Amino acid sequence: MKITREEVEHVAHLARLNLTEAEKIQMTKDMEAIIGFADQINALEIGDVIPTAHVIPINNVFREDVARPSMDREKLLRNAPNQENGCYSVPKVVE
Repeated sequence: MKITREEVEHVAHLARLNLTEAEKIQMTKDMEAIIGFADQINALEIGDVIPTAHVIPINNVFREDVARPSMDREKLLRNAPNQENGCYSVPKVVE
């Protein structure tokens, strides 16, 4: 697909970019190369390809979730500068 200078200027305007003349010429070439590559990908026959999340098999490596007792609340709150109703009390930061 051929990219025009006007299209590059329009995209640059939308992105709030101030491009020099040399940058506009280079950007035109780069955008044509990117769209050309996308066209190559679109031309691939992928009707027989099964959708996958990974190209290699991956097994779940997470451990089993086991419930365990947590630390004592009083022990945790011992160093809290302020506490209220058994919880840390912090200054309000959002109006």
